[in-house]
Amino acid sequence: MTYHQTLDYLFTRLPMFSRIGAAAYKADLTNTIRLCDALNNPQHKLKSIHIAGTNGKGSTSHMLAAILQTAGYKTGLYTSPHLKDFRERIKINGEMIREEFVIDFTEKVKPLIEEIEPSFFEITVAMAFEYFAQQQVDVAVIETGLGGRLDSTNIITPELSIITNIGWDHMNILGDSLEKIAFEKAGIIKKGIPVVVGEVLPETEIVFERTAKERNAPLSIASHKRQVVDWNWEKHELVVEVSEDHHTDHKKYHLDLPGVYQTKNLLTVLEACSQLQQLGWKIDDKIIHKGLQHTKKLTGLHGRWEIIHTSPLVVLDVAHNVDGMRQLVQQAEVTEHNQLHIVIGMVKDKDIERVLALLPKSAVYYFTKAQIPRALPEDELMETAGKLNLQGDSFPDVNAALEFALQHAHPDDLIIVCGSVFLVGEVDAPIH
Repeated sequence: MTYHQTLDYLFTRLPMFSRIGAAAYKADLTNTIRLCDALNNPQHKLKSIHIAGTNGKGSTSHMLAAILQTAGYKTGLYTSPHLKDFRERIKINGEMIREEFVIDFTEKVKPLIEEIEPSFFEITVAMAFEYFAQQQVDVAVIETGLGGRLDSTNIITPELSIITNIGWDHMNILGDSLEKIAFEKAGIIKKGIPVVVGEVLPETEIVFERTAKERNAPLSIASHKRQVVDWNWEKHELVVEVSEDHHTDHKKYHLDLPGVYQTKNLLTVLEACSQLQQLGWKIDDKIIHKGLQHTKKLTGLHGRWEIIHTSPLVVLDVAHNVDGMRQLVQQAEVTEHNQLHIVIGMVKDKDIERVLALLPKSAVYYFTKAQIPRALPEDELMETAGKLNLQGDSFPDVNAALEFALQHAHPDDLIIVCGSVFLVGEVDAPIH
């Protein structure tokens, strides 16, 4: 098979959550274990860091990978979903997995695929572990796909577990309360392995404390160790001033991820680095500063308050759930602009009305959809939004919507494309 034939096989033969939703979710680890057994368990040949959370796990994974890379470690990075290219999911030191490996791996496991019918995600997890083991990475940063306890990635024993936060998302699978969702995420906490939790609420903190105690896992809560004192923007960089408990001097960090919500992820990353230092990893302050300032360049992260045009300001952001959209609206409020334009498309299984209720009624809307079966038709989205007094037009695809917004926006306006990772991935950027 060629590379494109291989991808076509993987995308069409295997159930893919990003395309069809919950029907693709396998609520146990059996297939992943079978696949990795057949590969002689590559996950046991890796040192890893495991990251879960409702929001921020992608940014946190990339920041941490950039820091480890800067420290001289050969760093694997597994994330999902991808925006443009399947190979974005599996990288080493910012370089995407080779096409030949994807072909050879798929050919090798094809008989097992036909036998056990794994999901698309289960195959990509096994592929990542095999690639990182073959390439002998020093460490692999592994992001969960969904939840934690029953996520395919949860067959590793990491150096460190990280849970960024808990919010409302995937309730149809993870549970209808924050406690239930926290329980699923807390499933990545391993016996005796330290765990960093970014943010907590009273109802989630209890869950983490109980699970960590049961598993004798040292627990540290990042937001209790450090606080953001101040932040501002300098030349598209986010400059964050951080105070640390028992330290009188503050530290300033320059982030090339300019979204204000990165201040929360920063505290999680700093505590993770502190824990890794205690475990013997050579990561000094200078390396942390440098990694954070060059995360996008080192890892190729996109879609996090990503500016692709300046007059008018056009921003891509993968915010797609209640907490993510709340943070995006706050970001828009502190960004200087005249009129706000929002190009939005969502998938059917999100909490559509709760997300839309957070959006400003004064914005001009361009309702659209990603080209996947799971996408909510643009007219349905427009109808639901109309009941909440969000007014605009509908468009069959994101580029038509963005083009129309650009034609009708003034140079000092702000256009945000958001609502779905897949929608952002279909934008024909750059449009400078």
